[in-house]
Amino acid sequence: MNIGKIKINGFAALAPMAGVADRAMREICMQHGAAFCIGELTSSKGVALGDEKSFSLLACNQAERPIASQLFGSDPETMAKAAKKALEFKPDFIDINMGCPAPKVAGNGGGSALLKDIILAEKIVKAVVDAVDVPVTVKMRTGWDSDSIVAPELAKRCENAGAKMITIHGRTRKQMYAPYIDYKTIEQVVKSVEIPVVANGDVVDGKSAKYMYDATGCDFVMVGRAAQGNPFVFEEINAFMQNRPYTPPSLEKRFETLFKQVELMIKYKESRIGILESRKHTAWYMQGLHSAAALRRLCGEINSLDDIRIICEKALEQNKNL
Repeated sequence: MNIGKIKINGFAALAPMAGVADRAMREICMQHGAAFCIGELTSSKGVALGDEKSFSLLACNQAERPIASQLFGSDPETMAKAAKKALEFKPDFIDINMGCPAPKVAGNGGGSALLKDIILAEKIVKAVVDAVDVPVTVKMRTGWDSDSIVAPELAKRCENAGAKMITIHGRTRKQMYAPYIDYKTIEQVVKSVEIPVVANGDVVDGKSAKYMYDATGCDFVMVGRAAQGNPFVFEEINAFMQNRPYTPPSLEKRFETLFKQVELMIKYKESRIGILESRKHTAWYMQGLHSAAALRRLCGEINSLDDIRIICEKALEQNKNL
């Protein structure tokens, strides 16, 4: 698959997840087979106004490439201005968010709120395309609710405005993350455009990735929540799609990867913030283990790398004979 002139290898990409898929997680997922990644959701208004926190979300490095800066907003001019400023961080492409269901985003006209005004959405894409010299892509949902499924028409409008790729999460905004995925609408989006379509939603392993490809005819798949505490999911998907055997990592390897991720979090953020944010990531790495609930409770008390080490030692002890 190509995004404009950018060649993409592999079978699955890391989805943008605000407050989760930070630089450290993106770097680790890319090391374990993610084909590309998209940065955290960033306010176009904040970037346009020079807000330091917004700029920090756009930071990236070579280990994360290919990577997009993802922007949200409801004003074409502001989105275009922010996209130009985002280029200072040298993203490989710019992604426009039209899918975020969070009230603080959609409530201000951005994210999934654009599903209710596809003419404005098209104008935003055109403004950003005209403002930058890198590919522009769009991430959307199927519609605002089940009575307003607009994704196929919106995807076509985005293509006409110059978008080079569409990512479609197979749920409405009203659904948030509740079942079920609308494979039929994803398929309709695929058929409505000539540019690549990436399918997102409930891809959690090799089998579900293959099903998404087969059910929708999509060009690529994107993994979100299933990568939390499990960057190895990309290796599994790549192996499954290539009919290769896959051996899950040992618990020791799993925790070694966790430490690498936390060390990167500390490197890229203020040390205290990195440790506090490591609590949720460490808890995700405990998923599926014996006594996982008790281990996750301990994660809520992490204040140092030593605390993480102690939790990992407990997990290894409790799961060594399982």
